[in-house]
Amino acid sequence: MKKIVLLHLEFKENKGKKNREEMANHKSQFKRIRQNEKRRLENRYWGKTMRNSIKKLRNTHDVNEAKESLPKVVSLIDKVAKKGIIHKNKAANLKSGLMIKINRMA
Repeated sequence: MKKIVLLHLEFKENKGKKNREEMANHKSQFKRIRQNEKRRLENRYWGKTMRNSIKKLRNTHDVNEAKESLPKVVSLIDKVAKKGIIHKNKAANLKSGLMIKINRMA
């Protein structure tokens, strides 16, 4: 079992022989498998970070604190959409919903 530490989160990588990634027949396929695993873990990190920041903002009851953290969360949503982890329309819907919620709080 090999651990990959990626930006303060730990994900365990399974390198068992019965793993489906071990079905490669060429050296380049093994490299592609390693690259895909690395990208998958990074995408998983950014998606989870985005979801957590959205949850934190939605659960905030202080108007000033919410308005202060909104630009950071919007920036994070845009970053995740740019990376292709979520669709750009989903990003727009999330940002719109957050704006509506904060405007109703004020």
